[in-house]
Amino acid sequence: MPKMAALKLLSSAPRLCVSTRSSPRVWAKGCACYFSVSTRHRTKFYEDPVEAVKDIPSGATVLVGGFGLCGIPENLIGALLKTGVKEITAVSNNAGVDNFGLGLLLHSKQIKRMISSYVGENAEFERQYLAGELEVELVPQGTLAERIRAGGAGVPAFYTSTGYGTLVQEGGAPIKYNTDGTIAIASQPREVREFKGQHFILEESITGDFALVKAWKADRAGNVIFRKTARNFNLPMCKAARTTVVEVEEIVDIGSFAAEDIHVPKIYVDRLIKGEKYEKRIERLSVRKEGDGQSRSGKPGADVRERIIRRAALEFEDGMYANLGIGIPLLASNFISPNMTVHLQSENGVLGLGPYPLKHEVDADLINAGKETVTVLPGASFFSSDESFAMIRGGHVNLTMLGAMQVSKYGDLANWMIPGKMVKGMGGAMDLVSSAKTKVVVTMEHSAKGNAHKIMEKCTLPLTGKQCVDRIITEKAVFDVDKKKGLTLIELWEGLTVDDIKKTTGCDFAVSPKLMPMQQIKT
Repeated sequence: MPKMAALKLLSSAPRLCVSTRSSPRVWAKGCACYFSVSTRHRTKFYEDPVEAVKDIPSGATVLVGGFGLCGIPENLIGALLKTGVKEITAVSNNAGVDNFGLGLLLHSKQIKRMISSYVGENAEFERQYLAGELEVELVPQGTLAERIRAGGAGVPAFYTSTGYGTLVQEGGAPIKYNTDGTIAIASQPREVREFKGQHFILEESITGDFALVKAWKADRAGNVIFRKTARNFNLPMCKAARTTVVEVEEIVDIGSFAAEDIHVPKIYVDRLIKGEKYEKRIERLSVRKEGDGQSRSGKPGADVRERIIRRAALEFEDGMYANLGIGIPLLASNFISPNMTVHLQSENGVLGLGPYPLKHEVDADLINAGKETVTVLPGASFFSSDESFAMIRGGHVNLTMLGAMQVSKYGDLANWMIPGKMVKGMGGAMDLVSSAKTKVVVTMEHSAKGNAHKIMEKCTLPLTGKQCVDRIITEKAVFDVDKKKGLTLIELWEGLTVDDIKKTTGCDFAVSPKLMPMQQIKT
């Protein structure tokens, strides 16, 4: 058959598009082509959020999107309060605050188990856990995101370096306490394998019976887009549940946003509802005033906290990608030279963080990992939590700077819990220190209350990471850490002696032959 005739025949023939999810072929006419329509999956639109979730049974596993209070499905959570469903296993990065978000379901005692990375400032969450009223499976934030992503992709398990040498790998972390404070349910140990000389642990994927997701807009086909840092855990959760329920701020006509701009295709979206109203509460409102510059004190170094900040700022290098913990590390970014470009990454899904906003710039959909309102710089980008931790675990972030409760002589780090007393969760810290390609700098005060040692021969608190710290900066000294040889004192605050440092440090250390006064960035 001549080529042109063959092409003409093909162009005039009816077309059949076969979906692997389709039931028997259904022919739909009325356009130039014929399409198959799946009767098993078509997004259903709801007007009442209670109707959208009323079939969630007691005992269900429910994935709930959001990070802090950013991007949480407010209307769907409110609907669960009305249905009164009980014994929920809720998978969410955290549980909101005491009186908002998932905190409402904790107060009503509808949640049996939380699978989360961070307890944070939710006092009721922490109280119920320590009192033995709530089961809590704490998971490193990046591992949580990847377990959900893997679940949606049909991957049953994967290996990660995050958590090796910690309670996550060893098992024994309290999931539930008895009323007398003993452990009723403990976590199980993970399988360990070695790849190319590095240890990895096996983590199983997570799937849910239902996912409750908050997005910005959806079209009438069921395609979804998110706004700024409200993408976070919402995107991977869309794909990891048997039934995904998405609430949006606006439903638009098909074609209102380009196909290449769609974040979640309709195949993952089972139910859609336009939220009636959104409070969009801000957990930590942080603003700057016109003309605000760098923080200053009367004399550089006079304040202990500022002394650490000004030394930490010298760790930045032009062009580097850095992740900064809340507190001192983040404040150090105020001293980045205007002649230097440092790309700040935040694990909740943003690269290119800028300063705190002016009052009129505040945006509830734009926060950092500390739940503070922020701005972004030109060239910034937004992405989901699983993408964020791919950057982190993959070693694409050059510098991680974070605080600590304890650091050992050989670089072990502890900063996430005091068993039976204080549980904030590991958040993203275990992931942030897991890559050998990333320089890890700890900033902290040299001693704890009562002059208890924080730099020790061996950490006594549960570890965040094993042999992961490269440098320690305190108000008294700077140490370099060698995983085999231990600590070397490289800088000393003026007026102090090596003997002074020995008295306040809980392990021995070498002294550099090039020991110098503790450096401070000049402004």
